[in-house]
Amino acid sequence: MSTDREPSLPHFAIIGAGPAGLAAALAAAGQGVRVTVVDSAEAPGGQFYRQPSAGLGARRPQALHHRWRTWRRLRDGLERQVAAGLVTLRPDHHVWCVERRASGPRRLTVHALRGPLQEDPVEVRADAVLLATGGYEKVLPFPGWTLPGVVTAGGAQAMLKGGLVVSGRRAVVAGTGPLLLPVATGLAAAGVTVAALVESAAPTALVRRAGALVGRADKLAEGAGYAARLLRHRVPTLVRHTVVEAHGGDRLEAVTVAALDAEGRVRPGDRLRIPCDTLAVGHGMLPHTDLAEALGCRVESDGPRVWVDDEQRTDVAGVWAAGETTGIGGAALSLTEGHIAGRSAAARLRGREPDTGEWASAAGSREELREFFRVLDAVFVPPAHWTEQVTDGTVVCRCEEVTAGAVREAVGELGAGDVRTVKLLTRAGMGWCQGRMCGPAVAGVAGCAESVARRPFARPVPLGVLARAGGAGRAEDPEHPEGRSPD
Repeated sequence: MSTDREPSLPHFAIIGAGPAGLAAALAAAGQGVRVTVVDSAEAPGGQFYRQPSAGLGARRPQALHHRWRTWRRLRDGLERQVAAGLVTLRPDHHVWCVERRASGPRRLTVHALRGPLQEDPVEVRADAVLLATGGYEKVLPFPGWTLPGVVTAGGAQAMLKGGLVVSGRRAVVAGTGPLLLPVATGLAAAGVTVAALVESAAPTALVRRAGALVGRADKLAEGAGYAARLLRHRVPTLVRHTVVEAHGGDRLEAVTVAALDAEGRVRPGDRLRIPCDTLAVGHGMLPHTDLAEALGCRVESDGPRVWVDDEQRTDVAGVWAAGETTGIGGAALSLTEGHIAGRSAAARLRGREPDTGEWASAAGSREELREFFRVLDAVFVPPAHWTEQVTDGTVVCRCEEVTAGAVREAVGELGAGDVRTVKLLTRAGMGWCQGRMCGPAVAGVAGCAESVARRPFARPVPLGVLARAGGAGRAEDPEHPEGRSPD
């Protein structure tokens, strides 16, 4: 019997099914490239387009989102490409490593753990990979921040979008950055009394940079819309203020906020206690760079963020990156970068130079959005002297329960001069998150520059999985989707 068949299509693996990953999948599949999208969630959309479970029976899920029409176009396009056999979705797959071989077909292997227990190893083999792994929240500690009822701003939004639940009935939304606006308005629309929106930055500073903002009238209109909703829901807004302490016994009962001076220090005596049962707090976003670092991709220190060229290529052959992993910039920028990455990868996988004119409009929008968010990044920064409010008894590393006092002792009495030495002396950053969450806090309290750690794995992996990696583990290939690849 003949075994001849048509040459296999090039295979593009995309890690992350948020705006960047979905835009790239549609762009690449539209050029005849076979795509596998691997994502840790149970459904595509990422954090931005997080959907409630069908079992919850949400009648109007669009009420929790903006840019809903964009999501519908992505969803419908994805369904068409899945039906055509050009896109394969791999939900509930938690990627822990991308392995690269020097040569040969399918030279990139995406290693993942499948299922809620994350114990079933899967390998997806591809000719090229896109890292669209998004970002995560930066949260700085303060006394009382470990109380039940204190959640991250993004966590409050995720509970509302994905579970249609809120953690309390009276909330304070605090920290800094544009994310606070949709969180506060979303909670208010859900019936929560938002007692205050506490922003540590001075948004009036945006006026001095108006020239860099006028090119994105859509983003300015979006911000104005949030401001109007805050007024409609009568949410008090305190700018140049910060939360200095959370109070409570078994759970949160109130927070104390204080005014900041021009240098970012708390003004003596200028404090206000606000009763609440929920505090949603965040201090901006950080890109997920673990997979890129393990692959040896260049990571810029300002962020940190994965470096990419005009085609969204990293400096490692066969690896593209798009979305928040290349710098925090919101869904619109992620969609644009994902589209460019998908078109570029498709052309190069099919053996031709990309025609950059095909995405000239997207490239222009990308530069405008990058400039817009560079301005926001310069304005919405945590208070310069936030560590002065962190008492010695405040936990800074929750995994290992390391206090600020222990970190300060490591520096002042034991001679630690960098974050790595602090880690060795205190165990700060040695827990489950491996310093991903507490890194900025430990570095700030220690007074050291935060180092970029190159970790071999992006998440904890059972030893049994490591023992089977590349051997008995299941490998998925687009030509052999239910069994091991023949190579």
